Amino acid sequence: MSLLKRLGRTKEQAIKEVERRGVNQPAANLQEQADKGRETAPRKAPAWTPDEHQTYSRLGENKHTDHSHMASAFAARRSAVVQIDQIQALRLAIHRRIVDEMTVAEQQLIAQGKEAREQIKNLISSYLEREMVNSNYNLSRAERMALVDDICDELLGLGPLEPLLKDDSITEIMVNGPKDIFVERGGKLLLTDTRFYDDAHLMNIIERILAPLGRRVDEASPLVDARLADGSRVNIIIPPLSLTGPTLTIRKFAQNALSVENLVGLGTMSEEMAMFLEGCVKARLNILVAGGTGSGKTTTLNVLSSFIPSAERIVTIEDAAELRLQQRHVVILESRPANIEGTGAVTIRDLVRNALRMRPDRIIVGEVRSGEALDMLQAMNTGHDGSITTAHANSPRDVLSRLETMTLMAGMELPVRAVRTQIASAINLIIQQSRLQDGSRKLTHITEVQGMEGDTIILQDLFRYVQDYIDQEGRSVGHYEATGLQPTFMDKFRIHGVELPRDIFKKH
Repeated sequence: MSLLKRLGRTKEQAIKEVERRGVNQPAANLQEQADKGRETAPRKAPAWTPDEHQTYSRLGENKHTDHSHMASAFAARRSAVVQIDQIQALRLAIHRRIVDEMTVAEQQLIAQGKEAREQIKNLISSYLEREMVNSNYNLSRAERMALVDDICDELLGLGPLEPLLKDDSITEIMVNGPKDIFVERGGKLLLTDTRFYDDAHLMNIIERILAPLGRRVDEASPLVDARLADGSRVNIIIPPLSLTGPTLTIRKFAQNALSVENLVGLGTMSEEMAMFLEGCVKARLNILVAGGTGSGKTTTLNVLSSFIPSAERIVTIEDAAELRLQQRHVVILESRPANIEGTGAVTIRDLVRNALRMRPDRIIVGEVRSGEALDMLQAMNTGHDGSITTAHANSPRDVLSRLETMTLMAGMELPVRAVRTQIASAINLIIQQSRLQDGSRKLTHITEVQGMEGDTIILQDLFRYVQDYIDQEGRSVGHYEATGLQPTFMDKFRIHGVELPRDIFKKH
């Protein structure tokens, strides 16, 4: 049995004492309770845990020797355990007391939300000072400030998730039950120290996310997609479908959209590729951005959309509104899932068909997943040049196969050749984006769709990323290069007044 568990008996007694006294009475000092428990406990040499034995084995210790020397070795660890329990009990006691004793004026202050955050923090500080005096807690100024922030986040925000949401270096938050919370930072997955108390605490935060959206999650409908106020995308799945407990995935998006200069600086594309893509958007080419999950397709789509002239009318269609276009004349459409009765759903396909009646100059679809691919292809083939969309695929060739499959999912019994002809005439350019093993995102291919030859769609790479090697730190080292081939749509550049450097397609 581990040391933490050996202390568990006295800690549990102390915590039960706090609950027995109630939030309106002074809470017992957990340190005193633990000390009393150790004084009355039998003085018996504790058993070694496997981890403890392994640690001390490296230092030449033997598990059969006297264990009296372990007291000093684990003194800091015991103190840390008791301190954590003190803060946990104090946080719970103050939160309950605020909820139970709040006046009408204080309730109105809480209802104002983040606008009154400083006043609410002062309110929490006053409760904290009283609780510390009554319970003889001794916390440093930094610990008190951190505790006030935690309780404020619990009252106003998403509790333990608030610090992660405020961290701009984090791009994704993955909550696997109350105890395991991972984040993606710099393309790498990392386990955090953040925890929820239990499943009930996590479910309370989930309900807080969904309440403003008029959505719900329960055993009858255990799956839901939503978004936060800042535009971050949220996926929720709960038991009985999730055996690890309530699971929450948040895809964050930068508050300030990345520019093409940012992507060039990050190494996502070269300057020549950036100039070429800007020309393609201005020349009203139909573009498909392909890539895997988390490869940066939406970021690239945002950058491409920034090249659209402000005088054009743009209609965006998404499952969850993530795009942030800078132009003034933009109409944002968002699909809607079915209600509790299973009716009222509005799909991406419905919105694409409706967008054709809205006199758009350009249609931007966040992602095609099924039958809406057919409607998107028809829109591109019927005068809506310059449209952009994304799809999941591992290579430019794969994305054509996926488009065929998605088009057939529309329920129209079309011959395969007819489908391929639609794809070849609708799509002008495929941008393939990938997340490499070091977490970096790269535009690995910019590929032209040249047309049909027999029953096969002909593709031609114009630019590509070549990986040279992996360095000692696991980072990908490579370079971008042009293939030396010119696209067949050079006339479109001339018609729309787009000028490109003469040597932009030259292979160096």
